Amino acid sequence: MSSGSITVSIITATYNSAATVEETMRSVSEQDYPFIEHIIVDGQSHDHTLQIVNGFSHTALVVCEEDTGIYDAMNKGIRASRGDIVGILNSDDIYAHREVISRVVDAFQDENVQACYADLQYMQAKDPSRVTRTWKSGNFQRDSFYWGWMPPHPTFFVRKSVYERVGLFDTSLRSAADYEMMLRILLKNEMAARYIPEVIVKMRTGGMSNSSLISRLRANMEDRKAWRMNGLHPYFFTLYLKPLRKITQFLIR
Repeated sequence: MSSGSITVSIITATYNSAATVEETMRSVSEQDYPFIEHIIVDGQSHDHTLQIVNGFSHTALVVCEEDTGIYDAMNKGIRASRGDIVGILNSDDIYAHREVISRVVDAFQDENVQACYADLQYMQAKDPSRVTRTWKSGNFQRDSFYWGWMPPHPTFFVRKSVYERVGLFDTSLRSAADYEMMLRILLKNEMAARYIPEVIVKMRTGGMSNSSLISRLRANMEDRKAWRMNGLHPYFFTLYLKPLRKITQFLIR
């Protein structure tokens, strides 16, 4: 499959995202790869989100209807997508540079590769120029998950056929549906993934699973459920290592 015949679908779920979505939209519109399908799934925003979105001519589809949460919105976008490769870009995240999608497409030139991922940087919410953490993923090995590893989901791209084979996000999970999906794809189904050793996404701080101790404890319980749902059995220390691995992210710039 040549790169010129590959279409990349990017799903962005929005809800009252007017403060940040313009940067997200621009980071997609400025990509140097021409075959991009950008799908916006909006949960009936009450602010100016849709006006901002509609101001960008590159958008392929806008779905505006009530949903049950961000993972339900992502599932709607995946179902609507027509691309060969699917990625998720949150409405307050941006691509790090204009060649990101080109690099992703290059990774899928190997037909054995079913998924790819890369590194991510966290930006201060009020000052996006200030980097607070850098998540360096490293190469994937099958036992990596047992040692608390996971790739950053905003950098995770898969072939559309993977979703058709393994299913969509499980919306019974509040914060760990992305973790469960990556367990399902990479560990349970042993699909080949390629690591792109560079930062491709910049994320504002303040996500659901990072916002408080209570949220972190809830996320840990959901992480355990994600393993059970896939018939997998982590080591006794696996899910304690998972948040501890984040400490090194504050040491890298």
